Amino acid sequence: MRAARVIHRTGPSGVRVHEVPVPRRGGGEVLVAVRAAGVTFPDLLLSHGRYQETPALPFGLGGEFAGSVVEAPPGSPFAVGDPVVCSSPFRGFAEFAAVPVRHVLPLPPDVDFPHAACLPSNYLTMTFGLLRRGRMRRGDTVLVHGASGGLGIAAMQLASAFGGRVIAVTSAPLDRILAPVGYAPDHVVPEDGFPEAVAELTGGRGADLVVDPVGNDRLERSLRCLAPLGRALVLGFAGGTIPTLRTDQLFARNVDVVGVGWGAFLAVAPEQMAAEWKRLLPLVECGVAKPPIDRVLPLEAAAEALTLLEERSARGRLVLTP
Repeated sequence: MRAARVIHRTGPSGVRVHEVPVPRRGGGEVLVAVRAAGVTFPDLLLSHGRYQETPALPFGLGGEFAGSVVEAPPGSPFAVGDPVVCSSPFRGFAEFAAVPVRHVLPLPPDVDFPHAACLPSNYLTMTFGLLRRGRMRRGDTVLVHGASGGLGIAAMQLASAFGGRVIAVTSAPLDRILAPVGYAPDHVVPEDGFPEAVAELTGGRGADLVVDPVGNDRLERSLRCLAPLGRALVLGFAGGTIPTLRTDQLFARNVDVVGVGWGAFLAVAPEQMAAEWKRLLPLVECGVAKPPIDRVLPLEAAAEALTLLEERSARGRLVLTP
């Protein structure tokens, strides 16, 4: 089979597509024919050797993908031909993948594979982040940084679905990105001066929740935007700098800074992936949770897709198809 693998930790230039053996399914695994794989920021970091995991060379990429079951172990909930979506690293940029059963999720037949392949990482992170870690309630005002990115878009769509009022912070042409999926946040404000814009939009009260996958100085500035008892969700540092905080800012307004580590949570509670997917699935089926796709590329263009991600030139998700 064809597979994209990292042969040198030099970024996209070190990724090659070549022939490798079809993986043999282990006792607790499902063999999946991959139809689409989402290209993610961790894939890019892995290609550079900058991720928290550094697997031995050569290794595969692709942590979220969708396809059809080819083989399944007896007693599993899957049968040959079932459409599925998978969340399992180092497997998806290939024609076939052997995936642990607990990393395989049922897919409604009317959800297409490219959109399904972009769901697990961002959308399960945000159901977990908004509802479990952020304790979001209907009527909350939710401020979302990095609103044009995958996590930001998932956060906005889900926060709206859960009854929130969404304020997006972005410098990208958000309307053009979101128009294909029929979604728009309640308000869009620029990064420069967003604390003042939030104050004006909320009558001085502030936001109940902040979603921050960016880092840099966004978190410190966002704390000034929080309403009393507000919660700031820290999801990553895509901006490149990990912020530090003075803790005296927390008790002045009785606010929380909350870490959202979906992968770390699954490491200690792997059964929660299926539970979180069950919570997300109705929103997928009705089309509310739908990632915008910039383009679908062939597997042979894996290095090109990673380059587009690195250059931040994609407007929506990138997808590879074998």
